[in-house]
Amino acid sequence: MKHLTNILAAAAIAMTVSLPAHAETTLTVHYPMPGFFKDVMDTISKKFMEENPDIKIQFANPSATYEEGIQLIMRQAGTAEMPDLTFIGLNRLRMVQERDLPVDLAPFIAKEGDMGKLGFSDNILKLAQVKGKQVGLAFATSNPIMYYNADLVKAAGGNPDVPPKTWDEVIALGAKIKALGNGVEGIDFRWQGDDWMFSALLFGAGGQMLGADEKSVAFAGPEGLKAVETLDRMVKQGGLPVFTAQAGEQAFFAGKVGIEFKTTGALRNTIKSVGDKFDLRTAQIPLIDPVKGKLPTGGNAVVILARNAEKQQAAWKFAKFAAGPYGASVVVPGTGYVPNNELAAKSPDYLGNFYKENPLFVAGLSQMDRMVPWYAFPGTNGVKVTQAIVENLSRIVEQQATPKQALEDAASEVKGLLPRS
Repeated sequence: MKHLTNILAAAAIAMTVSLPAHAETTLTVHYPMPGFFKDVMDTISKKFMEENPDIKIQFANPSATYEEGIQLIMRQAGTAEMPDLTFIGLNRLRMVQERDLPVDLAPFIAKEGDMGKLGFSDNILKLAQVKGKQVGLAFATSNPIMYYNADLVKAAGGNPDVPPKTWDEVIALGAKIKALGNGVEGIDFRWQGDDWMFSALLFGAGGQMLGADEKSVAFAGPEGLKAVETLDRMVKQGGLPVFTAQAGEQAFFAGKVGIEFKTTGALRNTIKSVGDKFDLRTAQIPLIDPVKGKLPTGGNAVVILARNAEKQQAAWKFAKFAAGPYGASVVVPGTGYVPNNELAAKSPDYLGNFYKENPLFVAGLSQMDRMVPWYAFPGTNGVKVTQAIVENLSRIVEQQATPKQALEDAASEVKGLLPRS
């Protein structure tokens, strides 16, 4: 009997060794802006793989910006190099949708049932919809805020406990800060790279990018003129120099700029870079029109590109995990983005107590009711449209053109880049 037992035990061991292991699905994931997202992605993927040992996440080389990211995906479309998932700027979802690249998430959502239980409200889902199609899930959402050096504000005669609430007050305070001398600048406004911060001024004035038919340029109207005139005043009166985006950030980190305007998504990095060099504060960004004004929603959405059905199922698991309450609880404190998941925002298990303990993060959260979608231009020339706007903003900052002239030139260039049909 003992001999038989030994034989059966040996046979069981042999069968265990010979049986194939459970098949592992490997997902290739691409994302932009590693300075913001590398640590966040590493943390989320590690936790996901612990909970889903049959799915492996491997990252493609990240892109430096949203613009470079979308151009990479468009080049890789239909090739073996195209990743299974990517994180795309909210204003570029339309470009991939018009190429029919994203997997429609509607069937996955329908099978899931009530997405609200996972913290995905209808409004949150709409952030990653294009013409009613669910092309992704909003992963990181942001709005533009004011960062300021309370030490410089105080030295210039301002009250750091009462930050400026209008652009007139901002420009006046910027001038006083610049007057301190010693290489100190008044304002850094992150106009470079894309049209997002221009949108903050334009939408803040109650304006819009294109007309309702999307065939006419609307940003060249009175609201757009107020927007570029405000930028011009920052240069002429408020102490805004000709900075690159990186130079402006570094100058602020070093305590050489009084007021900086950029995404709340840069908050964690700003806190880390400033350290104890000065008293860092944050506040809401002013609106040119406090009644009609809105703010653009920055950030990105996770989009599934995989064509294989098995990979699509695995990719859906990762997408809803990354954009879900756990992912949001990593993204918000790890970056400064506002929560894109209601369960994460409300539950003490995630972010419920975070804002009480981290007041610098409140500015972005307090502006969520002002947020509207980051405008997505129609057609395949979206990146060129953005470049045309940025290049003409540069002419204003460099004082090579009047605000009116630069705005009219930008409108003319953009009109020529819009779809003709």
